Amino acid sequence: MFSSTRSSREGKPSAAGSFAAQKPMPHAIERYVALGDSFSEGLNDRLRLDGRHRGWADRVAEELPTRQGIEQVHYANLAVRGRLTSQVIHEQVPMAIELGADTATLGTGINDALRRSFDIDAVVTDLEFGVRELRRRGIQVLLFAFGDTSRRSRAFGRVGDRIAGLRSATLAIAQAYHCPVVDFWGVSRFDDDRLWSTDRLHLGPEGHAVVAQAVLAAWGLGDDSWRSPDSDPSRSGWLVRRGADVRWAGSHAAPWLSRRVRGVSSGDGVIPKDSGLRTIEGVG
Repeated sequence: MFSSTRSSREGKPSAAGSFAAQKPMPHAIERYVALGDSFSEGLNDRLRLDGRHRGWADRVAEELPTRQGIEQVHYANLAVRGRLTSQVIHEQVPMAIELGADTATLGTGINDALRRSFDIDAVVTDLEFGVRELRRRGIQVLLFAFGDTSRRSRAFGRVGDRIAGLRSATLAIAQAYHCPVVDFWGVSRFDDDRLWSTDRLHLGPEGHAVVAQAVLAAWGLGDDSWRSPDSDPSRSGWLVRRGADVRWAGSHAAPWLSRRVRGVSSGDGVIPKDSGLRTIEGVG
């Protein structure tokens, strides 16, 4: 299904959290903008009052005033499901700059890795361009290095080498542009099915809560407890797992493949859930 595209940027993954240094941010986070695809949009978390999913970025924004000891934070979420890295960079980065963001989170690359025509050099070039444009305007950027897909899924494990290559490049960009990065590679907590939604690709509510903890920790506003599993997950029997596989294939895998064949994106017609800055007040 997928070709195996490699480049000189790919290499053996290093230990998880290589650049996830926990030190205070150089400035207070007062104008925060989330950029990316469905991961940052918050797909499959609980719904907000407006019918859109909440997501880890919403959770982070809600915590920022209290954790920083400031009165309020202004927050926008420009992420849209299905977006490729080139779309994230060329559509959302200019909007974040126009909004006057002082801090941005940027999570992208998984949709590219799932495409047959994946070109890691093009993806990484776009990512570095976006980071450079944000940083040259004084915007602090937090990046994400995603985890090993083969740990949870044989199907998604086919793109494991691509994710490893993207991770290596992301860590290099983070180091070059002095960006904190949340590195999920090798973090066993995400092997727990309870963190994921039924489509096995997007996080569920518990997963979004853990990612929010990880982001706050990378900014020096939390600790490393997000890495530790709450308890050992129970494992279903073989027949139960095979039945779940069949239901997943019909409900999620088949529609996804159909969209790929028809050239349709899950994000077609979807607009950012928070295209303008909204104010979040501190508690207490």
